[in-house]
Amino acid sequence: MSETYKIKDQNGMYFLTLQIVNWIDIFTRKIYRDIIIDSFKYSIENKGFDVFAYVIISNHIHLLCKSNTDDLSGTIRDIKSFTSKQMLRYIQEENESRRTWMLNLFEFEAKKHKRNSKYQVWTHKNHAEYIYSNKFIRQKLDYIHNNPVEAGIVEHPEEYLYSSARNYAGLDNLFTIEMLSLPWITVN
Repeated sequence: MSETYKIKDQNGMYFLTLQIVNWIDIFTRKIYRDIIIDSFKYSIENKGFDVFAYVIISNHIHLLCKSNTDDLSGTIRDIKSFTSKQMLRYIQEENESRRTWMLNLFEFEAKKHKRNSKYQVWTHKNHAEYIYSNKFIRQKLDYIHNNPVEAGIVEHPEEYLYSSARNYAGLDNLFTIEMLSLPWITVN
């Protein structure tokens, strides 16, 4: 496996992309987005997880985050493990119209890896990019917040509820993040 996109500095700030296997559009449903939000809140309050920016799109999540406990990999592992169990439980026990299709795909993916149980919801990769400068932070903030705009979901980043763009715009939001303040840049 490539060493390029791994979390090497467990205390460093990273841009992460957490992806659902086969790009399954699970987050088109509010219940699954809310499972993610609840897990972020818990990790912030109990695991020393700092979220500086995030967006939840139909089949993936982008995060700008770090750990205050020297264990970012462990925190992300725990978030993915907990949320996959919660999402699978909902799929199996509630009225999910795509139940059979989703479970078949999750089961198919699990068979590809020895370390999986019956289902695999998340890919094993986090596409971790170490944040090394204010310019890179600004680039990733813009990328995260403009994701719903580029996807044609909203016209302006702050209109998308499941994004920290609302926090930065001073609007009602789903949870408190660690706000970044960057030096002002004059745009030509």
